[in-house]
Amino acid sequence: MTNSFKFLDQDGSRIDLNAGKIVAIGRNYHAHIEELNNPVPDKPVIFMKPSTALRPLHEPVVIPTDRGAVHFEIELAVLIAEEISCVDEDAVADAIRGYALALDLTLRDVQEEVKNKGLPWEMAKSWDGSCPLGRVLPADTIDPANAELQLVINGEVRQQANTRMMIRGAISLISYISRYFTLEPGDLVLTGTPSGVGSLNAGDQLELSLDQHSESTQITTS
Repeated sequence: MTNSFKFLDQDGSRIDLNAGKIVAIGRNYHAHIEELNNPVPDKPVIFMKPSTALRPLHEPVVIPTDRGAVHFEIELAVLIAEEISCVDEDAVADAIRGYALALDLTLRDVQEEVKNKGLPWEMAKSWDGSCPLGRVLPADTIDPANAELQLVINGEVRQQANTRMMIRGAISLISYISRYFTLEPGDLVLTGTPSGVGSLNAGDQLELSLDQHSESTQITTS
């Protein structure tokens, strides 16, 4: 099955990049680490999602009902447009196509089970549709080191943070990732979620914002 996902520019036009791998960072905000009772990592915690996890954020978000709680996690996503490998931070900016809002949807009960067994997270993180992604904003309109993220569900603010609160900033993370494997055009980097995560339910109305840009979606079930 070919993934039909297409990246959209701010004006809704298609971006000429095929969706690649999604490199995600866990435990990158202290308050989120504390709320899940996790240790503070001494190095970035990296896991992967395939391109089949991508779905347009403006369409209804479909969550499963037979795998326990599905948690929302708002994140700043970075779209890569140039191949980079083993680069320092000064070279990262030229490889970035833009920034977008993303949801890293997590099967929390499944994640707890695999974590307790010392197993990887992919069963909880990488299912089809687990990464709804918004429109890509031009790189020069967002400061990844000082951007405001907010998630409102049914009129209530559930997550809110500035990227200054990250343990490791987006540019530093991308440089670090590139030391271990090549990032290619169409790859995404998810930079971690702030505190406030919780369960989603059918019918929930979500409003997400990145600085002055906003996206909305609703939750439905499969």
